[in-house]
Amino acid sequence: MQPKTLTDFRTTFGKDVYKGFTDHPKHISSKYFYDERGDRLFQEIMDMPTYYLTRSEYAILEQHKEAICEHFIGDGDPFNLIELGAGDGKKTKILLRQLSGHGAPFTYQPVDISGNVLRQLEQSIRRELPGVSVKTNEGTYFETLDLLNDSSRQRKVLLFLGSNIGNLLHPQAVAFMKAIQQLMKADDSLLIGFDQKKHPQKILDAYNDPEGITAAFNKNLLLRINREFGGDFDPDNFLHWEVYDPESGTAKSYLVAKIKHQVWIKDLDLRVSFEAWESIHTEISQKYDDATVAWLAGKAGLRIIEQYADPDHEYKNYLFKKNGDESNME
Repeated sequence: MQPKTLTDFRTTFGKDVYKGFTDHPKHISSKYFYDERGDRLFQEIMDMPTYYLTRSEYAILEQHKEAICEHFIGDGDPFNLIELGAGDGKKTKILLRQLSGHGAPFTYQPVDISGNVLRQLEQSIRRELPGVSVKTNEGTYFETLDLLNDSSRQRKVLLFLGSNIGNLLHPQAVAFMKAIQQLMKADDSLLIGFDQKKHPQKILDAYNDPEGITAAFNKNLLLRINREFGGDFDPDNFLHWEVYDPESGTAKSYLVAKIKHQVWIKDLDLRVSFEAWESIHTEISQKYDDATVAWLAGKAGLRIIEQYADPDHEYKNYLFKKNGDESNME
């Protein structure tokens, strides 16, 4: 079998599947969890008793919505409210209602790689908040931000909620925040949710529920490969496994092969061999403290304007502005 060149692949997903299964150790990006079934499973995860993240951020936005929206409104000039990785937008609707109630002149522009999620979100916004102007944007974050920058001179308020920043290791998080900073103007704002370090067992329980929903969510990646690329994965041959390192604050998710076997992915012309107990790394969920967030911001050319915590101080939303002095950036 000849190695494929990058131009042989019809999609980035196919290219990343091929690369991830021919690397050692094996890995697949968590962004590919999200198809129609994956979207539905993640909704179930957010409702689980052990998955505290969604409830914590809800509490923050409910408690601090007035103060947060005052920052967003500023002097009252029109702005674009751009949400990266919008998902179902349930938490964001707290802010949308607050802004709409104040008559703020804004357009809500959710960005997501899942067209299915965006269609559902747009329908729900038009039904529940008919006074809110909404324009959906399907695609990757930076491609979309580039387009939005080119098409509008209005002030931007950027949202990155749900601890999505936690899917990046620290060097990647710095690069991500720096890339956003470079697309921001002096009067733009950025609100990011960061899950905080806490009792290790609580973190493990959030990503390894006894109901097995998180396991199904991870294994859905294998079913998606079967459906889209003619694979013959048997999800029952894999175990979902979660670990957490309290020193680095990194939680990691794996699919672990329970038996030695091979998988054929027809459309990629790829046969993948698994040893018993060999792993596929699927996701990281980074946890933070104030010092780490301040360090990330400094490296990215941002400064923290305000921070908002839930009642238990287990989760925080930080509001950033572009740093006028970027001499400390590497």
